[in-house]
Amino acid sequence: MEMGKGIIFSVALMVMCLGGKWVRAAQVHHVVGGDRGWDPTSDLVSWSSGRVFRVGDQIWLTYSVAEGLVAELKSREEYEACDVSNPIMMYTEGLHTIPLESEGIRYFVSSEPKNCKNGLKLHVEVLPKATPITNTKTKFSTLPVEAAEPTSPSSGSVHYGHNTMLMLVVIFCVIISLAY
Repeated sequence: MEMGKGIIFSVALMVMCLGGKWVRAAQVHHVVGGDRGWDPTSDLVSWSSGRVFRVGDQIWLTYSVAEGLVAELKSREEYEACDVSNPIMMYTEGLHTIPLESEGIRYFVSSEPKNCKNGLKLHVEVLPKATPITNTKTKFSTLPVEAAEPTSPSSGSVHYGHNTMLMLVVIFCVIISLAY
């Protein structure tokens, strides 16, 4: 019985150690504007600088409808001119999760011309999913450059999903097996 507990503990420890590596490849949820959200007082240029958006990530828009809606535009010209006359999509409810499903540049602006001209707009360059590239013939491996981890849960968080649940189940099983 004592050997069985040791094996269970070893398996649980290994799953917890490897679990973190699996989680890092998961999608990132970017809360646009951080704590302030999509707001005229937000500095979206600073918020987005250095941030990496990849296929599979999501951006979350939180905003006050009274301050204007959010329009997704087709072109850089429309974006720079704050021209919302022909949007791809108009977000109207104050809270939206937008999946980044393909590579390319996406343009979002405030539907309120004054707010848009004052900088309440965001362009997002969506890059391919990160895949480590290793070459066994050289002594260096090449990895895509990633942005630094967010410093607060409100500015972006990693989606944990199944790995967290798996670790919790394993920990529960270890505790139960140690109790008997």
